[in-house]
Amino acid sequence: MSKATTRFTALDVFRGMTICFMIIVISPGSGALPYWPLDHAPWHGFTPTDLVFPSFLFAVGNALSFAEKKNKDRSLAEVLFHIFKRASLIFLLGYLMNWFPFYKLSADNHIIPFPIGETRYFGVLQRIAICYLLIALAVRYIKQKVLLCLVPGILLLYWGVLVVFGSGDPFSVEGNAITKLDVFLFGRAHLYYDHAVFDPEGLLSTLPAVVNVLAGYLAGKYLQEKRNSRSALNLLFLTGFAGVLLAIAWHEVFPFNKKIWSSSFSLLTIGMDLILLSFLVLITQTKNGADKRWTGFFTIFGKNPLFIYMLAELLLVVLRKIPVGAVNLYEKINEVVFQAVLPGPAGSLLFALTNMLFCWCVGWVLNKNKIYIKV
Repeated sequence: MSKATTRFTALDVFRGMTICFMIIVISPGSGALPYWPLDHAPWHGFTPTDLVFPSFLFAVGNALSFAEKKNKDRSLAEVLFHIFKRASLIFLLGYLMNWFPFYKLSADNHIIPFPIGETRYFGVLQRIAICYLLIALAVRYIKQKVLLCLVPGILLLYWGVLVVFGSGDPFSVEGNAITKLDVFLFGRAHLYYDHAVFDPEGLLSTLPAVVNVLAGYLAGKYLQEKRNSRSALNLLFLTGFAGVLLAIAWHEVFPFNKKIWSSSFSLLTIGMDLILLSFLVLITQTKNGADKRWTGFFTIFGKNPLFIYMLAELLLVVLRKIPVGAVNLYEKINEVVFQAVLPGPAGSLLFALTNMLFCWCVGWVLNKNKIYIKV
């Protein structure tokens, strides 16, 4: 088996694992709270779920390092057109997902159009689009040594911006500079609402998220240059381990926080992803490693990642919009089936696993027919 094949297998497995767990954590069944590892930290803190989105961004950067080879025979205009076209399409798909199904219920339960003035601008796909765009341009015009310096530089800059422009506790829901900028630029109607006006994928907090993509790119370039040698994997693992230790120390003054994407959180997730990637490359390099059944399960997700993620999200939206008596179809299914079979968090997890496996089956059919939906 060639080196290139094992490298792509490791990337597909990494990306597939990310999508698999992303579907599980966005699909908790109703009727009970999910198990704590399958829920985000309420504010400061870290759970396994908080690793999922940063890992997908890391995978985007990793894939970008391999995609560069395709651009060697393209003109600069063609490359730039492809970059901006891809970023625009991903952003638009994310925006349309926020708007879908383009209607809402009035106070007297009549269907009315959902006004564009109340749509949320940002979201998961929008953040992926912005991060991809910035890093795809950066790697085109900035030398690799400078890119390495950008990793600590951006994280330190973001820390400083939050401290300088925040108020009271600059890392709190009320005092962070992220919301101030979003409200100033876009208005409250276009932000995410939970218990307070705050967008976890806001514009300013996209800055440190860019570093996760950049780290994935640099890791991919490094493995290609070193041809996945054992010494290269050891260094990758040690770099990740050092990053985790440094992030834990940084947490004391700039707490782990996925919602504001704190610099310590970004560094922690990068370190963990470097460790995981080094293991995956090592495993898929072993004899017949890429053909093992467990890797095949995850590569199904990894070959159509954006489509499968969107499918999982839209399925949940549709289920929640179909009324069944006083509740919706999503709640009814959980009440009658999943909570009846396994009451409590176990039933919630069973629903999430069912949604994930359904999406996997769709991915399997696409892969069997060699259909790969690229954006």
